[in-house]
Amino acid sequence: EKPCGQHSIEPTAHCLAGRPTMGAALGASLGAAAAAAAGGFAGGWVAQRCGGGSGGKGGDRAAASAASGHTAAAAAPSALAPPPLPSASVVSPTTNGRGPSRAAKLRALLSRGRIISMPCCYDALTARLVERMGFELTFMTGFGVSAAHGYPDCQLVSYQEMLATAFSICSSLQDIPCFGDGDTGYGNSVNVKRTVRGYAQAGLAGIMIEDQVAPKRCGHTRGKAVVSFDEAVSRVRAACDARDEGPQDIVIMARTDARASEGLDEAIRRCQEFVKAGADITFLEAPLDEEEMLRYCLEVPGYKMANMLPSGKTPILPERRLEEIGFAIAAYPLTLLSVGMRAQEQALQLLKDGQSTSALELDFEALKERVGFNAYYREEERYQDT
Repeated sequence: EKPCGQHSIEPTAHCLAGRPTMGAALGASLGAAAAAAAGGFAGGWVAQRCGGGSGGKGGDRAAASAASGHTAAAAAPSALAPPPLPSASVVSPTTNGRGPSRAAKLRALLSRGRIISMPCCYDALTARLVERMGFELTFMTGFGVSAAHGYPDCQLVSYQEMLATAFSICSSLQDIPCFGDGDTGYGNSVNVKRTVRGYAQAGLAGIMIEDQVAPKRCGHTRGKAVVSFDEAVSRVRAACDARDEGPQDIVIMARTDARASEGLDEAIRRCQEFVKAGADITFLEAPLDEEEMLRYCLEVPGYKMANMLPSGKTPILPERRLEEIGFAIAAYPLTLLSVGMRAQEQALQLLKDGQSTSALELDFEALKERVGFNAYYREEERYQDT
């Protein structure tokens, strides 16, 4: 991290040689508007957010903490917290000013006590398809986003590219919540906080932060390494602080890849500490068999995710069995990407061989409906002159 010449951290909008900034000037006038727009969490932000009061984000957080087996400590506002956001940024797209936030919807799904099937998406279209088919939750996969940009999942795609994809995905979803792959947080603990806040602003309901050494890579590929235990916990603590200090709620999933290099005992130890640090969900990547999966669920409190990757290191189990073991979410990270690539290669081969692809294609009317033409026409009709 490159520091400013007069400061110990990279300069921000409110930290440039002590000069007054637009953010500082707007702070007072926008603070009240932002608080009003936030609706359900009137009253002390920290008190409600960390378990005091009822309703809004405070109630959501308190319920999640109880279910996860930990209680978040009230955190003082960070000196690095950004200036208050305009009310429009607070309202959209996370809450839209109506009903519960997407993070609150995610917390409600988790609290039902039955496993959630979560196909993963990598762009706005695949996210829309997941919702269209009736699933209640999706996840912006870093593997898929990397592939869509033409790269393997080795952290060659930047934070800004992931953030732009998150905005696109959240704008395409009508109702269901979406997790975002936050990789390593793109730097030190301060960078982690910025990443969490950015993902929350984009409208994501949750973010996953992991303990790999940067540049990270897919959890089922070779060459993985993890940071020290203390640094891993520091990342998770920073992510939870960003959640608790920020204007928008977001669910924190803490991932460890320590199983591959440090062993199962260390991976479980890290997950246990992640829960103590405030993580809402843990994810132990790539357990090798059902016995390891069961031990993880027995020894780590709170919600847990299973990663169902065909031909990966972890056995593929039916969702009913995953629920019996103790998992709250069954993720299917590459299904849409893999199936889509296979179908496209088949179509290209048919074209190359001079054959028709019509048997593989959607009817044009169905295609138009899936990409949103019919919804557009309905909106257009609403505003035509009468």
